[in-house]
Amino acid sequence: QVYRPMYTIVLSISHRITGVFQSAGLLLLAYWLVAAAGGAAAYASAARVFAHPFVRLLLAAWAIAFWYHFFAGLRHLVWDAGYGFDKATARRSGQAVLVATALASL
Repeated sequence: QVYRPMYTIVLSISHRITGVFQSAGLLLLAYWLVAAAGGAAAYASAARVFAHPFVRLLLAAWAIAFWYHFFAGLRHLVWDAGYGFDKATARRSGQAVLVATALASL
């Protein structure tokens, strides 16, 4: 392989992917809110759905994606202000995003 993906590009693409995942996860939030407004029976049905192990795994992944997207968004805001473009700073800020995501997700 001739091309080697750069660290910053991989993190930037991951930022976009987590943004899409966040949008999809909002469907679960909307479902929960509609069920809560729909009464006790609808809420009990939604509670059963959210108790399923696969849905719980999706919610955990959604939380991780939220934190990653949040911290990467802050990083992009700093870049928009014109700071942090040199290679060493970009790498350190990317590592900080990953560490902050892990800590916030725990």
